[in-house]
Amino acid sequence: MSEEKERKRERVYSEEEILSKLQAELPHWRYENGWIRRKYKTHGWKSTLMVINTVGHLAEAAWHHPDLKASYAWVEVLLVNHAAKGVTDKDFELARKIEEVVQWQPGTAGGALEGTPNADQRFAYLKYDG
Repeated sequence: MSEEKERKRERVYSEEEILSKLQAELPHWRYENGWIRRKYKTHGWKSTLMVINTVGHLAEAAWHHPDLKASYAWVEVLLVNHAAKGVTDKDFELARKIEEVVQWQPGTAGGALEGTPNADQRFAYLKYDG
């Protein structure tokens, strides 16, 4: 293998390492069938599309693209590095950024932004964790 290819080759994590990193850093994500994955539950189709668009924006900005599965009230994000044939730092970094943005709840931060009024089903957005 050439020196340049060796430098560009991504470190692929073992299943044990993946499970440990998920438990420590991304507790709502799981490892299954070679992918790290997370299902976000929403309050309906509009919210599902907003999550898909958010993930799409982050993935395109990062130039690392997940697979997505979606239905009326959920989106599942699946990450693996196809070129490296496994889970790498790129997958964990993008998962953390997706988690940070999708789970953001401005109403709980104490600032000027109120956040979505989830008590009113007309405006409810995401079914947030915890």
